[in-house]
Order: sequence, then C-alpha cells, then structure tokens
Amino acid sequence: MKSDDEIKNDAGEDDVVFEETVEGEGEAFSKDKIKKLRGELKDAKAKEAEYLTALQRERADFINFKKDETARLSRMKDIAREQFAEELLPVLDAYDLAFSNKEAWEKVEKNWRMGVEYIHQQLLKVLAENGVTPIDAKIGDSLDATLHEAIVTLPTTDASQDHTIASIIQQGYRISDRILRPVRVKVFEIKG
Repeated sequence: MKSDDEIKNDAGEDDVVFEETVEGEGEAFSKDKIKKLRGELKDAKAKEAEYLTALQRERADFINFKKDETARLSRMKDIAREQFAEELLPVLDAYDLAFSNKEAWEKVEKNWRMGVEYIHQQLLKVLAENGVTPIDAKIGDSLDATLHEAIVTLPTTDASQDHTIASIIQQGYRISDRILRPVRVKVFEIKG
C-alpha cells in the first residue's frame, strides 16, 4: 500500500485517489465517494446549525415566557390584594365614624373602648404590612387631584384658603404606589 505522499506524487494533488479500505467495511474510497461524503458532512453541519439556532430560539422564548408568567402572576397577586383591601375600606370607615363622634365614644365603657381601639390598630397594622396605608391629608392642605376628591365646595373670600381642604369627609388609602380611594374632602373656593 502506498503512503499519502506517494499517492500525491503519482496522481497530482487534484487527482488523489485513495485506494485504502476502511477497517471492517471493505469499501474503497474514490474521489466521488469523498466528494459525496463531504457534501453529506456539509449538509449535516447545516442541519446541526439549524437545529442549534432553533434550540437557542426556543430556550430564549421559554426564558421570556417564564419572565412574562412571573410578571403576570405578580400582577394577579397585586390585583387580588387590592380587591381584598378595597373590601376592607368600609370596615375602616365604620371605625372612623365611631371614633369621630367623640361625645358618644367617650360614653362607652373604657375597657370596651380600649379593646375596639386595639382591634382597629391591629387591622391598620395588618393592612400596612400588605402595603395599604392611609393618605396623609390635613385641613388647610392644598387640594391635590391625585390624592383628594372634592365632594363639596365651600365659598370663601380669603384668597389664601382658595382650593384648600376645609374638612375631611372620608379617609383615603393607597396600596404601594396606587391610590385605592382618594381622600374625600370639602374644599374652600373663592366665588364670584
């Protein structure tokens, strides 16, 4: 059997013909056979690249799906928490109403009154732990349409009172950065 160098010398580099046999197969490799195998190898590499690209695209799509699903689930939890908090607002309003009538509230037995106030504080604490907090509003603050809802306007002649809070009708609440309910207020307004 000739070496590769001897074959190159006899046939020239372009006309190389291998007459070697593959162990166990007994098939001689000719120029056509090598060309055919190279074509198959090229096709296989192209398929491999195609499959790799498809796999990478599927992985990226799956990662994006997981991110989207995580964001969707987080938003669903936020919506459920907001709805639950909104359902508790009438309970907070009932406490505020009870506490606002100072004269009647002072007539209630002290131990019972302290118990109710303690329960109210527990409710506020649980709500705060879940991101629900009262909106800070005071008489004399300027009206802020993002935080306050003017229910009643009261006439005034004092320009410094124009569009300021005269009284708070109903407490407002926010959850994280979203307003659950604005503070409902009476507002001074210059007429005329």
